[in-house]
Amino acid sequence: MTEPSTRTLTDALAALRNTAGAAGLEPEAAVREGEALAAAVAESAERAYLDWGEQTGHSDPQAFFDAAHRGRRWRAAPTALLGQLVLNRSPQGPSYAEALAEVCRTAQTLGEPNSRTAGNAAVAAAAQLGALTPPPVPVTTRPEVAAMLRALNQSSLDLSSLDLSSLDLSSLDLPGGFPQINARPEPAGMRPEPTVMRPEPVEGQPPGASTRSAPIAPAAKPEPEPKTLDELLAELDALVGLTAVKAEIHRQVAVLRVETLRSKAGLKSPTITRHLVFVGNPGTGKTTVARLVGGIYRALGLLSKGQLVEVDRSELVAGYLGQTAIKTAEVIASAAGGVLFVDEAYSLAGDQYGQESVDTLVKEMEDRRDDLVLIVAGYPDPMALFIAQNPGLASRFRTTIEFDDYTDEELVRILQQMAQAADYDLDEGCVDRFRSILATTPRGSMFGNARFARNLLEAAIGKHAWRLREITDPTVEQLRNLIANDFDEGETENEPLALSSEQSAEDDAAAPKEPNNEPG
Repeated sequence: MTEPSTRTLTDALAALRNTAGAAGLEPEAAVREGEALAAAVAESAERAYLDWGEQTGHSDPQAFFDAAHRGRRWRAAPTALLGQLVLNRSPQGPSYAEALAEVCRTAQTLGEPNSRTAGNAAVAAAAQLGALTPPPVPVTTRPEVAAMLRALNQSSLDLSSLDLSSLDLSSLDLPGGFPQINARPEPAGMRPEPTVMRPEPVEGQPPGASTRSAPIAPAAKPEPEPKTLDELLAELDALVGLTAVKAEIHRQVAVLRVETLRSKAGLKSPTITRHLVFVGNPGTGKTTVARLVGGIYRALGLLSKGQLVEVDRSELVAGYLGQTAIKTAEVIASAAGGVLFVDEAYSLAGDQYGQESVDTLVKEMEDRRDDLVLIVAGYPDPMALFIAQNPGLASRFRTTIEFDDYTDEELVRILQQMAQAADYDLDEGCVDRFRSILATTPRGSMFGNARFARNLLEAAIGKHAWRLREITDPTVEQLRNLIANDFDEGETENEPLALSSEQSAEDDAAAPKEPNNEPG
């Protein structure tokens, strides 16, 4: 088994802060992101909130649970700041992803760890590191897109060719370490330029006689181009299910493209609202599509950056009147040039604090109308009432996109994709067991869809790690293979299972997003 590291969460967050600064990110924002990710990994461990508070400097236990709620979306999807680096194809992406993986590893030592925290840490680390390697060329019915993707896949600028061998996945506290993520050699264009040492002339000596050397700073290289419109549409088309959503996004793209062309030609065009309402149950892919929309709008020239900033009420509303407007404005400023995604937006209705936030959103939407897109999301009925009761929002949100629940077969495909992305193998027994669980699971507005599949996979990974705890040197096959019994619900023999008070049902309802069809 891997020897436990002496590094603490405090150390990992300090390293994350430094890495964020080197990548041009706001260090404090990166620390808040790391704290939320750590809380989400450790939330099922008894007394984890005490260790988390001690190592982060938060004395209020509620801060742990609030952070865990924010961070669940990142247990199986890249964090917002990492997503921004990946979207811009920043060469600092690997370092930041590795720092987040270290946060995940140290987080599983908080409180009294159990198999669930091990599974959370493994999946979360894989999600951050896996964000650097795009999936294989997706299937598309458009020949010109397929040809372009094949060419891109062979290009030296493809992110999938990043060298991930330096990322220490083995440091994860799992029996035998964490499975290695497949990767191709790193292209020269993305590899950090080594410092060149050249002789420094010494006065009175001929050239070449000096024994001293001075570092020569490498020339700055331009960042790679962002993804093209065809690339982003191909990623959209490759998502499981979501047929109606894909059709509506393609329609929006066509309308906005023609509007842009008419404007460039000097023709009059009606003002088309770009803000969107996403309605659907949890885990139906709303966040994944929102992230793609940001990139698509950037590719169309409608946004300058295209990043996604995802928030909920807790990140917009402050404790006192007057502070909420400031807090909301700060969040909007961080999303300038991209997409602000407000999940469970209907929670802003019904009180003066939420109304203050809505008023600020409406004002900023107008002030930043040329370089900001707002997407609000939630359950269908509450969202319809929320928009209707706010005239400022009703006039700005003209397009509502409905996300249907996944079928059983679509959920099976999503489970298989998530397992493959984390370097695990599912045999037919696992798939049959998953189908039988789906058949006996009630469906309703609180059903987690892709989150349900992700939660089961995380639990299975934790049970898999517990099965291998006594094996000193497991084989690669043992490290990869999940069995049907790993998907059994309930306590594993001799396994300490300590759930925090807010775990259980809320974990399924508000858990994080997963990489392929990300719950939202």
